[in-house]
Amino acid sequence: MKTNKIKTKRNSKASTKDKVSPEERIALNTLKVPRGAHKRKKILGRGPGSGHGKTSTRGSKGQTSRSGKHKYLGFEGGQMPLIRRIAKRGFTSRAKIEYQLVHLRDLTRIKEETISLDLLKEKGLIKDKSKLVKILSDGEIKNPISIQAHAVSKKAFDKIKNAGGKVELINK
Repeated sequence: MKTNKIKTKRNSKASTKDKVSPEERIALNTLKVPRGAHKRKKILGRGPGSGHGKTSTRGSKGQTSRSGKHKYLGFEGGQMPLIRRIAKRGFTSRAKIEYQLVHLRDLTRIKEETISLDLLKEKGLIKDKSKLVKILSDGEIKNPISIQAHAVSKKAFDKIKNAGGKVELINK
């Protein structure tokens, strides 16, 4: 069975591509720089006829007209720079409340039903019973317990209540 190939414009173009002369092929040695790719360097200080004479495009007088001019990073024209206006050290609030944190997973190890600050100190869960104590919800609790603390997170409060326990908040 013989098939006749129909020559189309597409096929004829493809055949002409193969017949490109070596001069027309794109290669590294035949590439040319486009017009305007290289800008001429500005020539300064060569008289008034050049347009860049006398002050050489630097304006007149002052620090910026001198050679070796240097304005440091953050220079604000003589005004006290922002970097020198702001505080150099961090800020610590005097009113910050620091808690000794106790997690629920630590409370599960204690077999007592009533947990006070004295018991927490005795078991080594807090360092100082005169400081504030906060109960956090990390871990699970299964047994009902009654606990004394200065603060309790909402999740920890819910977990203790669901287990049948009781939370007593101490005011300091």
